[in-house]
Order: sequence, then C-alpha cells, then structure tokens
Amino acid sequence: MPLSNFFRINFPYGIQQTEEGKWTAFNREYVPLGIADEHFPTHTANLPTSTSYQGITEKFLLNLVDDESMIHRDKEGRITRVFLYNDGTNPTNQEYEKKHLWDSYFEKLKKLGKLKRKR
Repeated sequence: MPLSNFFRINFPYGIQQTEEGKWTAFNREYVPLGIADEHFPTHTANLPTSTSYQGITEKFLLNLVDDESMIHRDKEGRITRVFLYNDGTNPTNQEYEKKHLWDSYFEKLKKLGKLKRKR
C-alpha cells in the first residue's frame, strides 16, 4: 500500500549506507524521501540521493537509536542501516502520540542536520 501522509512520505524513517559508503535517508517504504511509490527501486546506490558525510562513526550512529534493535549490521559488524523510530516510538501514532516522542525524533534530526558533506 502506498504511503498516505506527509510524515511517512517526507520524514526520515532511517538512514542507510550504500555499497560505496554513502548515506541516504529513507521513508517508511525504504525509498528516498518524497517518494510514495512502493514499487520504486529500493537499491539507491546510483541515485543522487546518497551523499558522503563527515563524522558518521559507530558512536554517532549508536547515539541515534533508542536500542540495538534499531540498527542493522553487515557481515563484518559495521552499521549499515539505522531506524530513527519504530512502531512504539513513532511520534504520529495516535495511540502513542506524545510530545516526548516528537522531541526525541527531532533531537535525532538535529544531530543528522549538523553533519557536513565530504568534499
């Protein structure tokens, strides 16, 4: 089912690393932000949505998650995907909507927003 609201289409659900070591933000369909088509290719390595950033270390990535279940690692143990929220901490879930969930989510976005692009 295609995404149906602004938050789920345009706000990051997480970030993932491409094979080239660049990072891209993805929405609830695991596609680049702004795309609401579930049939869009999920492999984003060749899309202009991936960028190299300074300062993305394991420590930085671990500070973005609420617990270890919100990260994925490759076979070598490197973090390749980070989720900024889950069903229980999604700030837009009516059942769970609370100011502290929005505050937590926006603190994560602030951290990401300070990253500088590698030149």
